[in-house]
Amino acid sequence: MQRMFSVFAVIVLVGIVSFAQKDSIPNPSIDMEGYLRVAREAAKHRESRRLTEDEFITMSREAGVIILDARSNEKFGELHIKGAINLSFPDITVASLKDTLPDRNVKILIYCNNNFKNAELPFPTKVPAASLNLSTYISLYTYGYRNIYELGPLLDLKTSKLEFESAASKPPSGGVTMN
Repeated sequence: MQRMFSVFAVIVLVGIVSFAQKDSIPNPSIDMEGYLRVAREAAKHRESRRLTEDEFITMSREAGVIILDARSNEKFGELHIKGAINLSFPDITVASLKDTLPDRNVKILIYCNNNFKNAELPFPTKVPAASLNLSTYISLYTYGYRNIYELGPLLDLKTSKLEFESAASKPPSGGVTMN
């Protein structure tokens, strides 16, 4: 029995050492602890930044406000809130934010797939903990943006008061549209 316990203890110890070694592989460009710390800060900041549909519509009409859609270019092209700009989440980088959102104080409204039901093709559902609103909010917060607001409710696309458009319905100018 004691030998079996010793073998088990060695296996556990090897597992712990192996895990610790993998966790300590150095890469200064990846900071899990920093991400978790900023995610907690962003979550606290986000608590008072979730908007009703009416608040989102009202705020979207203010001068200089940007509606940001971080879904894929393909899904954005299928359907998006009228006037939104697209910066696909994987493309959020230091350079793309500098080009797309150079003013960190600009008011940014975000929304995602999980804000809409009855629209599975353009707005495919994600599991709640993987909602694009969460990762987009945390990412923008991490890059220093603090004037972020999020569409809060789950809306039926068929009855929503928001206006939508597809890439086919937008003018071919290619410019950024702001409300």
